[in-house]
Amino acid sequence: MKKSTFAVSVALVFAFAANAQQKDDVQLNQYGVRVEVDPLVTEAQDGILVHRSKTSDYKLWLDCRVQADAAAFFGEPSWADPIGNGTSIRRARFAVKTQITKDFYGEVDMDMANGVFELKDAIIRYTGLPHFDFTVGNFKEFFSIQRNTTSRYLQFMERPMVTQALAPSRHIGINAKYYNKWLWASSGIFFQTIDNLETRTLVEDANKDLGADEGMSFTEKLVLMPGWDKLDWGMHIAGAFSYRQPKTDADTYGTNRFSTRNSNSINRKKYLDTGDIPNVTKDLLYTFELAGYWKGFRGELVYMADNNYQKDIDGSNKLWGWYVQGGYLLFGGRQRYDNAGAKFTRVKRGQKWGDVELCARYEYFNMNCPNLMAGAAEAYCLGINYYVNNHFKIMVNYQYNNNDRYANGKGNKFYCGLDASGNPTKDYTQVAAAKGKGGVDYHMLAVRFELDF
Repeated sequence: MKKSTFAVSVALVFAFAANAQQKDDVQLNQYGVRVEVDPLVTEAQDGILVHRSKTSDYKLWLDCRVQADAAAFFGEPSWADPIGNGTSIRRARFAVKTQITKDFYGEVDMDMANGVFELKDAIIRYTGLPHFDFTVGNFKEFFSIQRNTTSRYLQFMERPMVTQALAPSRHIGINAKYYNKWLWASSGIFFQTIDNLETRTLVEDANKDLGADEGMSFTEKLVLMPGWDKLDWGMHIAGAFSYRQPKTDADTYGTNRFSTRNSNSINRKKYLDTGDIPNVTKDLLYTFELAGYWKGFRGELVYMADNNYQKDIDGSNKLWGWYVQGGYLLFGGRQRYDNAGAKFTRVKRGQKWGDVELCARYEYFNMNCPNLMAGAAEAYCLGINYYVNNHFKIMVNYQYNNNDRYANGKGNKFYCGLDASGNPTKDYTQVAAAKGKGGVDYHMLAVRFELDF
């Protein structure tokens, strides 16, 4: 065989092999569309399972959390409704998060605590403009620093009463955020909350039976961050405002209800509860926040209030409260703040074996006004947090709760004092001053085991 003929034969063989290899690399998706192939690397990034591309911005990771709680309650008056001790899976979260390209982020987050499914975050986010991001979906409104700080990094097992009752949480909406060094600003339009089947059924029934529009909310927040470029210290000075129309996820359309537990979720009694407020036209909600950190110390001072307006009623129902709290890492750890999110984030432990944080909080919340008289309460809480590593934490909380006589639950549900004859009564107007001040006061001791992975 001539050399030229041999060379041509070899070239054809290699060409055929290359063509075969090219065909092998061609892939179709489940809809028969040809797709690009981007090999991924699987790794654990600080204990989080991540699939990422070496050649593009694509990344997909899991974000899960388990919080197992136990609590005991004691010291309530002998005439009060008994409070049951118990245990709970406070959160069992499973989230899938992805960076599709440099500019597009997505997330689906769900909770299955105690066997009850709830949708949490369902997010589409665009970050293609410098210093801006735009988010659409179901997510937390940017209003309260305590609400926006993830439950992974809270100093206490539960958020303050005023935050639980007034601060908006997740709603369907669209939000624009600006962040540049010391300045952070957010503006959003929000609609219904979507968390479980019961809530969604109320929304759909209101649409079907009443033709009701979903109420809109406009939420704005501005944050100044002195010390934004410092490692050892920083401040958070913020104000937020929200104009809110009644939502169709209420039990009765055109109503609002404000309520809160004043210990934790194991005690199911909501002593502070307005019940359904009828003929609501709007709510004007606002807050002022002062927070900061210095090395191992972190603190917050917050005031929050809501002016609730009803048809044919002069003035408004004002619900308000405040809290002050702080914590210190004892063994050289440092508190950390997320400037891009305007919230606190994971602490830096001071020792290889971990770190211990001592915390204290005082809070007061008042839902008494001429048209409501739904109760007021204060609480004193002490906490110890043991950060074993970046993923495992043990929390212990002691709390003393002091409710007034008006804190008797929705529709006079709980005993709130003794009447003139010395008998327990659920009617605060019948509580006799000579028989004590009224109101259920009690103590709580609770523990949480938490794992983030």
